[in-house]
Amino acid sequence: MSTVLETEEHQALRAAVAALGKRYGRDYMTSVVREGAHPRELWAEAAKLGYLGVNLPEEYGGGGSGMAELSIVLEELGAAGSPLLMMVVSPAICGTVIGRFGTDAQKRQWLPGLADGSLTMAFGITEPDAGSNSHRITTTARRDGEEWVLTGRKVFVSGVDIADATLIVGRTEDARSGRLKPCLFIVPREAPGFQRSQIDMELQAPEKQFELVLDDVRLPADALVGDEDAGLLQLFAGLNPERIMTAAFGIGMGRYALGRAVEYAKTRQVWKEPIGAHQAIAHPLAQAHIELELARLMMQKAARLYDDGDDAGAGEAANMAKYAAGEACVKAVDQAVHTLGGNGLTREYGLGSLITASRVARIAPVSREMILNYVSHQSLGLPKSY
Repeated sequence: MSTVLETEEHQALRAAVAALGKRYGRDYMTSVVREGAHPRELWAEAAKLGYLGVNLPEEYGGGGSGMAELSIVLEELGAAGSPLLMMVVSPAICGTVIGRFGTDAQKRQWLPGLADGSLTMAFGITEPDAGSNSHRITTTARRDGEEWVLTGRKVFVSGVDIADATLIVGRTEDARSGRLKPCLFIVPREAPGFQRSQIDMELQAPEKQFELVLDDVRLPADALVGDEDAGLLQLFAGLNPERIMTAAFGIGMGRYALGRAVEYAKTRQVWKEPIGAHQAIAHPLAQAHIELELARLMMQKAARLYDDGDDAGAGEAANMAKYAAGEACVKAVDQAVHTLGGNGLTREYGLGSLITASRVARIAPVSREMILNYVSHQSLGLPKSY
């Protein structure tokens, strides 16, 4: 894919991460899934090379760069067949929120570990009865002396089993009027009353999904991230990177699938010429390539706006990038499987499992329909429909 719009440093980063991804690749990730394990070796090596914390402040051991660089890392690992989904959560969401809004003590406690991969943090926002409607979040936090007490439930929380803590989105009890007033709390994995149960997923991925129950979880005063009254700003400071990184995840996966299909179409011969010589095969693959390139351009725009401090502009672009990447990813995977025919569903070629995995980019962290709601209302000024 063309990289002429990127700096030499960005191109060098792409090449270096691509080389790392190639050393691991799809076979490594497949074996990790089969064993029910986690990609610890790849995580550790990416951390050692400085890739996991490339967006975090230098004073805390990070690379001092931004979402532009972190999204390159995830995209290239995905294009090699070995994406690290926890990158979306740990350095992108949690690292960004703590880096921007955490106290000095919270930054010292968490950022160096998030940067060097020795600490991992999960993120809990979605609830069983709230879905994409964050105004219906019922996880509440109440003060009890010097402590906070959290009660509620979360679902589809990735990687809680390996995370040292989970950044939980709750709301102060006086926000029950319906006005959103979220607060973010760092909840250690072994906190009393913090229970997790794994959700049985059809999705084949090393990162497991969990339902959480917070049963009067007591936390010290310093578990609250930032200012209690700045919760909404803090929340969206984490959600924009989440959308940018989800776009990187989708683009990387789409590139991987497309690459396998193109390789197959060049060599698979049924009649006189390789099947890639036929427009019915070539054109849909070309279309998939174009759509992935377009999605990447919007992702680059979103990352640039975010890194420049334009949160409002980044919000629109990040939603558009996530939408475009989700659509492009699903189409690329579908066309890749179709190009291989029966081989596209064999374990040998490893594309069949991507049919389910590619839907993640459409569904999470926010559905494409909610993005269309956002764009129609915020960008086009149409009446709000939700």
